[in-house]
Amino acid sequence: MTPFRRLLVPHDFSDPANDALRFAADLVPSNGKLVVLHVVVPFVPVTDIPPAGIGSYIAPDELVDGAKKQLDRMIAKALKGKQVSVDAKVVIGDAYQRIIAATRGMDGVVMSTSGRTGLSHLFIGSVAEKVVRHSPIPVITLRGSAGRKAVRRAEKSG
Repeated sequence: MTPFRRLLVPHDFSDPANDALRFAADLVPSNGKLVVLHVVVPFVPVTDIPPAGIGSYIAPDELVDGAKKQLDRMIAKALKGKQVSVDAKVVIGDAYQRIIAATRGMDGVVMSTSGRTGLSHLFIGSVAEKVVRHSPIPVITLRGSAGRKAVRRAEKSG
């Protein structure tokens, strides 16, 4: 029996996230489930310019609806031909905090890393690193091209 019946897959609409999704699909049994989570990070202006001066306002529901449609399309494309139960969710907030909150009831997390180094890593930080450090459940991380290689190996052996 596999320990991973319910896997959380954070998704940022990138190719490495699609690779992590395919990898996770190969880990869950036929009666398992993937929960694919996209987090919309709210934009907070850092200036005194009122929001109307920056651009038009987009309601949070519209952001979530648009992101959900895009996520559904990406899941369908990435998992074409795979028989796996998927629950796609889109939430608004800090990516790291929302991912950690979504670990409740999950057996593991499978996610890609952006591979930032140097100053950009120092200033922006790594969501994947924070998740690995603070997750109450196991986390599998796949790095860019390493993730694609792992998916290819899994497909060849399966």
